[in-house]
Amino acid sequence: MDEHNTVSFMRLLSDESTQSTLSSDSELIHTQILDQLPSAQARRPEHNQQIYLDNTPEATETQKYGSTFTAQPLRNLPLCLQAKRNVRDMRNMRKTRIGFWEAWRRSQSINRRRAREQLGQAIRGLVPWQPTLRVIEGRFGVGVKAYFVFLRYLIYLNLLLCALSAGLIVGPTAFYGRGINSELLKFEANDSVLDFFLGTGYLDRSPVFYGFYTRGSLDFPCLNTPLLYLCAALTIYFLSLILIIRRTVLGYKLTQILGKRYNTFMSYKIFCGWDYTIQDPGAASLKHNFIRNDLKLFLDEQSFKLREARRTFGQWIRLYILRVFLNLIVFSLLGGAFCLIYFATIMSQSEINKRGHYWLLSLFLQYLPPITITTVNMFLPHVFHKIAAFEDNSFTAQVNATLVRSIFLKLASLGIYLFFIFTASHEQCWENQYGREMYKLCVFNFLTTFSFAFFMNYPRKLLQEKVPSSLVARLSGKQQFLIPVNVLDLVYVQTVVWVGVYYCPLLPLIGTVTLAATFYIKKFMLLRCCQAEQRMFRGSSSSVLFHFMLLLGLAMAGVTLAYNFLRPSLASSCGPFGNGGSVYNVTGECVGSLPPPAQSALYYFSSEAFALPLLMAQAIALTFYVSQRRTNNKTIERLKYMLVMTNSDKRFLVKQHATILRAKKKNTEAVAKKRSTSQPPCSPHSTRDVPGEST
Repeated sequence: MDEHNTVSFMRLLSDESTQSTLSSDSELIHTQILDQLPSAQARRPEHNQQIYLDNTPEATETQKYGSTFTAQPLRNLPLCLQAKRNVRDMRNMRKTRIGFWEAWRRSQSINRRRAREQLGQAIRGLVPWQPTLRVIEGRFGVGVKAYFVFLRYLIYLNLLLCALSAGLIVGPTAFYGRGINSELLKFEANDSVLDFFLGTGYLDRSPVFYGFYTRGSLDFPCLNTPLLYLCAALTIYFLSLILIIRRTVLGYKLTQILGKRYNTFMSYKIFCGWDYTIQDPGAASLKHNFIRNDLKLFLDEQSFKLREARRTFGQWIRLYILRVFLNLIVFSLLGGAFCLIYFATIMSQSEINKRGHYWLLSLFLQYLPPITITTVNMFLPHVFHKIAAFEDNSFTAQVNATLVRSIFLKLASLGIYLFFIFTASHEQCWENQYGREMYKLCVFNFLTTFSFAFFMNYPRKLLQEKVPSSLVARLSGKQQFLIPVNVLDLVYVQTVVWVGVYYCPLLPLIGTVTLAATFYIKKFMLLRCCQAEQRMFRGSSSSVLFHFMLLLGLAMAGVTLAYNFLRPSLASSCGPFGNGGSVYNVTGECVGSLPPPAQSALYYFSSEAFALPLLMAQAIALTFYVSQRRTNNKTIERLKYMLVMTNSDKRFLVKQHATILRAKKKNTEAVAKKRSTSQPPCSPHSTRDVPGEST
């Protein structure tokens, strides 16, 4: 695909448009001429009002259709208050000229529009945490707000996954039962509180994990528990994929629109950024801080571009050598982290198989892989953040580099942990073992978030407030909300939910609860313990990166699910596909029970013969969208060129007009001077005739 050559149009004027053929003109005459232009006259309130009243839709429609008038809302009219009152009086007068039914119909139309607007405002007011997001945006900038918007989006996504899991897995099993030989779920003598942390005992027999669901009473060829379980898993993955791709594409389009080619940021924020309807002092302060943060971000980016443009060739060489050395350090740290995860997994698996230690030590050893993964994922992103500061990039580029390195760390560590679990020796019902591991990762991550917020960050803030001159308070420094670290925690939690939802169907519900609690914990920590960073970064481009990292996590979950489908069935398997059953057996039984035409259609859709027309249709659709994109880009370039040429033509006409006025002024002065010189000079000794005196 050929790249589209973009042209950057600047407001440069040609020699023909900047120079007049007659003479040069002054800035004063320029100002006088510009004030006489129709566009300048139209911006005056009284002139605008008169023009609008003469060209309103009411006047135009009255000339065409007599008593017909439009029902445009008064608040949408670009008029002053007195002009809107005149328009309202005019409408009231015209209501008497139309029939009763026509007036009633139009009044009902206005009422319906107002009801729709009020309903929309009420629905927008029901969006959770909207005032909190405005407060965060005003105090800490758009970047921190993007984190909380991303967190809220994940909560919505997990609620949707909960509905799918409940409707396709938990609901049918609860309604039809697990089968004739199913036992009631109750506590046993060996159950304890530790089972809720380890996922064993009572939870292992509960609907939380995979082994609880059997074929049960719902046993039809194309409507049974295994097929519903498979349908729920595939629907969760495909729906998540569609939603995240849509969100990523929308964010990418917004980033492209707000790119460098459409840079009207400074003028917009200065002249149009303030909301004059604000009356509350708190809201005014938040809006002021928001505009200040955006201007600070813009100026920081511009200063970095100027500093980057002044670099010499030798400075670039030294910078690249430094960056290569820093990346070698990053790879060394990643390798060490993976080795720690490997040894932690080996120790944990041996403890699970033996269980011969004291309960507290046994709990620690079984939680050793989550502890190692969480510690590594919490410590190394801070190191990556410090390393990125030495690479001499813009602050937004530093944040994105830290995000990329940290997400590679988190996803790779999780992938290595899953690989070690899959290759280890399996116990009875090994699917529940995988579900327990994902359950422990999710629970331990939330406990870590809670502990660090209330047992480390909050006491540190209290110490700085109560004893600011102490050595510990000065060494700890001021707390800042590191966006890369917090975003990666969310991506990590959501990836764990996707990976474990097949083995733990209620994991989306656990993820929803933990993410909602995380929102309030992070809000408390941000507003109470943290301060705003002096350097801002743009949240629009980073939001695209957030969702792209979610796509990587979803891809890892899809690979895990595909591996589970392709691996041979084991004797130790349990759940809906246990006892020698597999995905292919269940789907084959369903297809075999269908009528012959339906079977033929399904076989055709799954054959290679259907792949060719499908690829051709995709190629045609892709060609259409690419052609439409190129056409739109060319149209945009032509419109921009027309705007530039229109500006040049206007300036040329203004200069010509100014030159003509200057020539007329010179001619007038010459004529006046000629007249003054043609008159005879008065004698200094001449006397005036005084009335009443004789000569």
